[in-house]
Amino acid sequence: MLTRRILCAALAVAVPVAATTAQTTGRIWRLGVLRPSAVVDWDHLRPALRALGYSPGQNLLIYERFADGDISRLPALARELVEADSDVIIAVGAAATRAVRNVSRAVPTVMFGNFDPVAAGFAASLARPGDNITGIMISSEGTLAAKKIELLQEAVSHLRRLGVLTPDSPNVAHQLDEVRTAASALGVTLVVAEVRRGAYDQAFAALAAGGVEALLVAADQFFLRDRMTIISHALQLRVPAVYEWPDQVRDGGFMAYGPSFEGLWQRIALYVDRILKGAKAGDLPIELPTTLDLAINLRTARSMGFTVPPALLARATEIIE
Repeated sequence: MLTRRILCAALAVAVPVAATTAQTTGRIWRLGVLRPSAVVDWDHLRPALRALGYSPGQNLLIYERFADGDISRLPALARELVEADSDVIIAVGAAATRAVRNVSRAVPTVMFGNFDPVAAGFAASLARPGDNITGIMISSEGTLAAKKIELLQEAVSHLRRLGVLTPDSPNVAHQLDEVRTAASALGVTLVVAEVRRGAYDQAFAALAAGGVEALLVAADQFFLRDRMTIISHALQLRVPAVYEWPDQVRDGGFMAYGPSFEGLWQRIALYVDRILKGAKAGDLPIELPTTLDLAINLRTARSMGFTVPPALLARATEIIE
């Protein structure tokens, strides 16, 4: 496998040498992490915290709460983290952020996800969110859905019918709005297939019946968890699909467009560190990524008998052969 990589300087965190000795007060900090589901099977948070001088289990206790896909459980789990005297809470996704906000406006909160924090009512502005909240966002503009459609249209000349795979969740409504607006502007017809209760066979059957020529996989944590199933179905359908994370491309997906997952968690760890050192969360600007990765899997393209346009290939920051 040949991989060409251009580092995302804006997202990669250069940790000062002094950071590793910063936590010498003897205090044990408490960090809460709230997620709708424990679907991410790699952990960039702990190494980033260790680089800043925090040793999980020693001077840092991490309380993780997962709703196992049942969003209705988030409020109770958020209350558990507040009652555990968390010094900071990381809320992953809009639903988790809302749950924490409804329980407490006092515990500093770092939100993380692919949503507009101002439009969602979590922050007064990106520059000064206010109250007890700040965040690291996945997208620098909207949800990146519009840009992904443009990339697919560049990959598939004369793209007319685009499939959209979505979860059965209200949290993708903003993504779908952006997809519909972009598709209308580009003259592309949408075939939207919703995955209900893990019924991927039915969803992909609907896409096949709709005669889709390419596929946009909505940014969703459950699709990250089920990426191998989705990738397999997309290969069987023989359509190029665009995903959110390069990891999905490394596992066999065709193309991904988004920020560095590892870099985002490094930024989150840095914000946690600043808050524990006395910074007020609401005074820390909500960060948007300034550098995005375009990953392309040529091996997957060849297996579908698909040729990637040279101009698109030249723009890739990661190529997998």
